[in-house]
Amino acid sequence: MKVSKQFREYRAAATCDFSRAEFRSACCRLVPLLLFLCAPLYPAITSARQPDGSVVVETSTAKFHISLSGYTIPYLKKNGGELTVAATSPSFASDSVVVDNKPLAHFRPKAGIKIEGAGGGLGQHGKRVSIVSQSAGVQRTQTFELYENFPKVLLSTVTYQNVGSTPLRLDTVITQEHHLNAAAAQPGADAYRLWSFQGASIQWGKDIIFPLKVGFHQENKVGASRKNGIGGGIPVLAFWTHDAGLAIGHLETLPVTLDMPVEVPADHIPVASLRLSPETTLAPGQSYTTPLTFVSVYSGDFYQPLHLYSQILQQRGWPIPKPNDQDYKISWCGWGYLSDVTSKQMLGIIPKLKEYGIKWATLDDRWFDTYGDWNPRTETFPGKTLQNMVADYHRNGIKVQLWWLPIGVELPGPKRDDHPYIEADIVKKHPDWLILDKNGKPAYMSRHLGALCPALPEVQQYYRELTTKFIRDWGFDGHKLDNVFSIPPCYNPKHHHKSPYDSVKAMGDVYKAIFDTTRQLKPESVTQVCPCGTTPNIAWLPYMDQAVTADPVGSIQVRRRIKMYKGLLGPEAPVYGDHVELTKIQFTKEHEWDIGEDFASTIGAGGVVGTKFVWPQRDPKYKDVILTPEKDRLWKKWLAIYQSKLLSRGEFLDLYVYGYDAPEAYAIAKDGKMYYAFFNSESHRFSGPVELRGLRAGKYKIFDYVNNRNLGTVTAKDDRLQVSFADCLLVEATPLGGH
Repeated sequence: MKVSKQFREYRAAATCDFSRAEFRSACCRLVPLLLFLCAPLYPAITSARQPDGSVVVETSTAKFHISLSGYTIPYLKKNGGELTVAATSPSFASDSVVVDNKPLAHFRPKAGIKIEGAGGGLGQHGKRVSIVSQSAGVQRTQTFELYENFPKVLLSTVTYQNVGSTPLRLDTVITQEHHLNAAAAQPGADAYRLWSFQGASIQWGKDIIFPLKVGFHQENKVGASRKNGIGGGIPVLAFWTHDAGLAIGHLETLPVTLDMPVEVPADHIPVASLRLSPETTLAPGQSYTTPLTFVSVYSGDFYQPLHLYSQILQQRGWPIPKPNDQDYKISWCGWGYLSDVTSKQMLGIIPKLKEYGIKWATLDDRWFDTYGDWNPRTETFPGKTLQNMVADYHRNGIKVQLWWLPIGVELPGPKRDDHPYIEADIVKKHPDWLILDKNGKPAYMSRHLGALCPALPEVQQYYRELTTKFIRDWGFDGHKLDNVFSIPPCYNPKHHHKSPYDSVKAMGDVYKAIFDTTRQLKPESVTQVCPCGTTPNIAWLPYMDQAVTADPVGSIQVRRRIKMYKGLLGPEAPVYGDHVELTKIQFTKEHEWDIGEDFASTIGAGGVVGTKFVWPQRDPKYKDVILTPEKDRLWKKWLAIYQSKLLSRGEFLDLYVYGYDAPEAYAIAKDGKMYYAFFNSESHRFSGPVELRGLRAGKYKIFDYVNNRNLGTVTAKDDRLQVSFADCLLVEATPLGGH
């Protein structure tokens, strides 16, 4: 519980009638709190020079050993010891550069390491360490900063200056290179025995959380989109054992196009780094500076470094929108009817939605004629059919989201879902708005669509006008913005960009225009952005109020992605678990069959429930999502559980380490109770003890609220519970009072 919330409880209690014993008890609890509030807010930073010329900067929770080469070994202070998952050889280099095809890794220091105070970056109190060195006409200045309010995060920038007399082409810049060793924190383990989070957007359905293995190699490109339209991503790599972890990434609030390669070579020592391709030539005296990067230490899995990453970005001006009540409502999606959905089918589902108490519905893909113009299809929504459909939903107390894909526009040639692309009217009217590649040809984004350049103010205005049409004129209550990744760099000479990557960095401006306009017109709206099957893009992540697990492949990805978004957007963030049918998928050459019914993975991890069932039709075309009588009973049960507990509004607690705590577990605090969800990935039943972590002092009744059975009692001191279950166990811990 947050201190501020705890203090409000004491203040509220002070206005009530107390017995003398109750008053004395309250005071005893209040005094430690007041002492805590009066204590120094952040741990102090110390620094010390070592005999070999290196420097150690540290707080009460972390230590960073910086060698003369700039190679940094971070340590987590925990349980009276110092833990790291970094290889500790001083011969490694963290910062190097390739100039005119020549690698420069060995720089000679021009002087010793400089230590001074720092302030104004991420806090008023900090330490700055600087190292100036030189190699073959290139001067390198490495700067490290540690701030009291982020005591486990060391910031870094590196500047390369041409100090020679001839121009130098800067080919590649490598920074934050770290060699890893699990045995440093877990004696006896193989060096590569680490779990990892790799935040690049690479491929639909690809796991981003997995253990490393020998021979592994992945480039992890983030920033601009690639040929397949995928791109964006979270620029963070994290690695952990049960007891300690290390993370690196960049801290710019706009996308930076770079690689985050991870490999485990034959020597079993994993290597991770950040690699930039500046595509620039430095004239004599000119300099290039890397983006702001970081290395952090932490205890736990990927949640903690993502949470720290988000906190720093927010302090640097990255906004996280406040959710509204509607963001936590169950939502039904019309995608069960696939791309030829009609108004009749959409309206036919209303009685079942009302029976279930579902208050939101989505008109999904292909209601429109042309990408970019976004007019209703005449064969499925002629005349005012679409607007009338929305009005009918509203008369039945149900709000409606509209599926669409900003920035993308049709250009002649491709075909999707039996829909041949034509030239969109908006392109005919404004051909100069297009993003062009290096050859002066239209560049393509997801779904092989052309792209309007978001850096142009007139393009941003066009999307404000479209949003106004959808929300005010047609009556929709929000958006499902889908197939959203990143966009290509823009080389259109008529746009006068300072850099081709201005388009990539401006992508968020279009999503901000959509989100802000929607919120102004309907404050209780829902704007959802779906990076199908991949990680989100920091460009648009702040401009939505409901994250989505984005086409998860099975239950495990639902749970992992909910935890990822809770780390990025906050422990009470609404995260749509996507269609529950996606929790189990069968693929054939002709079709993807979505046959899942695992509500527990969304509810237990704190997500928002969604579904795409078809009713009352019995068309074999929709056989995997038809709401059969058996499904109907199951859906009623789980939707009622979700609405009664509403754990998506609770506080997600980071109490279990993914990959190490078995069974896989999640904890949520809500309304004075604790809720736990345990998931068994084994083929046989789990039988044994589970730990109910995070309980406050006292005794608790444990209740299996899915199967309506009491499981006994536990206390904070004895929090282990003997259980047996096949797939999952969801329990509620209710305090009984007393100590």
